[in-house]
Amino acid sequence: MNPRRLAPLAGRLVTAGVVCVALGVLVVSVATSLALEDLPESLRPVAEGVVRTQVLARGGQPLTRTFENTWNLHDGVALHEVPSLLRQAFVEAEDRRFFEHRGVDWKARCHAALQNLHAGRAVRGASTLTEQVIRMLHPRRRTLWSRWVEGFEARRLEKRFGKGEILEFYLNQVPYARRRRGVVQAARDYFDRDLETLTEAEQLALVVLVRSPSRFDLRRSQAAALRRLRSLSERFHQKGVLDDDTAARIAGNPLELSEPTMDVRAPHFVQFVRSHPGLEAAVRVRTTLDGSLQTRVRRTLERQIEALSERQVGDGAALVLDHHTDEVLAWVNAGGFDDEAAGSQIDAVLTRRQPGSTLKPFVYALALEKGWTAATLLDDSPFRRPVGRGQHAFRNYSGRFYGPLRLREALGNSLNIPAVRAAAEVTPAALLERLKGLGFESLDKHSEFYGEGLALGNGEVSLFELTSAYATLARGGLYRPARVLEEESASAERRVFDREVSSVVTDILADPEARRLEFSRNGVLTLPVPTAVKTGTSNDYRDAWAMGFSDRYTVGVWMGNLDLVEMLGVSGSAGPAVVLRAIFAELARAGEPGPLFLSPKLSRSTICSVSGRVPVPGCPTTAEWFRPGLAPRTSCAIHGSKQLESNRVAEASPVSRSARAWLTQPSPGLNLARDPRIPDDDEAFPFEIAGEIRIARIDWLVNGQEVGSTGPGERRFLWPLAEGRHEARARIWTVADSAPLVTEPVAFYVK
Repeated sequence: MNPRRLAPLAGRLVTAGVVCVALGVLVVSVATSLALEDLPESLRPVAEGVVRTQVLARGGQPLTRTFENTWNLHDGVALHEVPSLLRQAFVEAEDRRFFEHRGVDWKARCHAALQNLHAGRAVRGASTLTEQVIRMLHPRRRTLWSRWVEGFEARRLEKRFGKGEILEFYLNQVPYARRRRGVVQAARDYFDRDLETLTEAEQLALVVLVRSPSRFDLRRSQAAALRRLRSLSERFHQKGVLDDDTAARIAGNPLELSEPTMDVRAPHFVQFVRSHPGLEAAVRVRTTLDGSLQTRVRRTLERQIEALSERQVGDGAALVLDHHTDEVLAWVNAGGFDDEAAGSQIDAVLTRRQPGSTLKPFVYALALEKGWTAATLLDDSPFRRPVGRGQHAFRNYSGRFYGPLRLREALGNSLNIPAVRAAAEVTPAALLERLKGLGFESLDKHSEFYGEGLALGNGEVSLFELTSAYATLARGGLYRPARVLEEESASAERRVFDREVSSVVTDILADPEARRLEFSRNGVLTLPVPTAVKTGTSNDYRDAWAMGFSDRYTVGVWMGNLDLVEMLGVSGSAGPAVVLRAIFAELARAGEPGPLFLSPKLSRSTICSVSGRVPVPGCPTTAEWFRPGLAPRTSCAIHGSKQLESNRVAEASPVSRSARAWLTQPSPGLNLARDPRIPDDDEAFPFEIAGEIRIARIDWLVNGQEVGSTGPGERRFLWPLAEGRHEARARIWTVADSAPLVTEPVAFYVK
């Protein structure tokens, strides 16, 4: 063919080729532009989707670690805090010219392409650290096209951010096995240590593992990872970064792995914190928990539980509050727990248990409000109350009875019978209402369900409620809810008891002399710092408690078994009180404790230690605190003359004159049945009275008729049984009164 004819054709072909190339370039350019994704305004990761909140102690120590978030939101580290060797090793292994290129290392790409062509398969990549960051920000399926787009995005990323920012993001977000991200999480996962404590070998291991987190996973096999690690070590040795000894040590030793642990274990506290509304979207939340104290309290409690294991003590809990700030400082469960299954555990801090005698201070606080004083005499003698159609005989823990004694001694020695009588005087309904004012929401039955037994712990309350209530006493009667979040705003306070009543109760609980009858003056309850202390034990030894507060801290301790198995005779003073004492010793390290609060409105008077009245010659004396206007004005009748006794003016008292004595048998509504095995003429039922009186004579009345009399000091009369409905009363002549006392009528039945 004529060359002249071919020339125009060739020109047209060249033109068409140029047009095609131009169109191709245009298409690729448009496609590339459309494929580019927006870059973030900051390289600080933000929460995406469902966020798992990290809970921190007050000092910043993590109480939880989660790997469910899209990004590593909780364990970031600033670039300058990453060890120098670790930074160098990542650049050496992943992107040697990182500080020279502008996002893409074209030289490395060409070398990689030649190697891959020669091998006939992909044996080497050439992604820069910047391109790897792009893949984290914009995950794509691995293709040549995605590599093309990533190069442009890497270039744009380096225009927007500095090398240091890009490297810091990479070190904090690079993926490892088991959903860990970043070098901090990897260091804890494999070695259970922070970055600054890693050895040179461990730092190099973190670099090697990112190449193939699953294939090089050290928990599966170290062989493949160690080969790469030693190769990297040799390169650093040749460059003079590692000395001979370090390189030899890396070459000759395997890596020692450790299971990750939490520095501060508080799974139940975390569960409680996460139940607070409004935390669902929070990345981090800082709590009031003192991590160091939490650990020390846990160890103390665990040691005591272990020491009592032969007496069937399996579980325990302790709660520490700062009642000045209302902050929870320690929330400990110990014993038969598995921290790995925290969500399925029972939290003994919140579990309802019988509180034993720990509610007695609130019974007496209510009585003090009604006009009683710490010197008021209470009768500790055998006492029965109706239960259904029968009777329940109350007794003290030791089984002893002490007769008339002062309220200070009754509370200090935790005597049951005076407490029941005090509860009857203030009424169970008023007591229950006041306890609810203290935050005892667990007491959700009607007052008739509990009766006077509420004073002895027949209801069920939680350690959290009980400790909060004692914190109210410590604040001088002000109730404020406990706080668990540092940023949580203070709740409105409410006054439950006045400052003077709270001060008197506090002074009694801190008085070793007041508890001398049932407890040793210098026993475990007598702490070396000013502390108000109260113990409690349920009747069946399923629960043992110790509660206390100093000038700043309130502590509660419970021991028992969450499966309700009885302990073998472990009381509050034998188990929890030991832990309570140790906790206050730990708290004292923070500074010398001050004195317990004492209201300046109280006055101190000398009284007869037997009668609680103004002493006369021959009286043993003691000093007592009184609220304004309630100091005794009547002289002691026990040690005084008969003239003083007959002419004295009746002292103002919260108990009416007729209520100074009462029938304990029969009890209201009592049903008696004759025993067919005993002749009717031989059957009798004992009438009994109680009260703070010195008896000269008692006339016993049934249905308004006198059926018998007893002499001085006698409180009991055997009444021959007679069928029918009856009403019993006692007309009591005392040594001190010219007119008799008449008890309230009590109706009962005999079949």
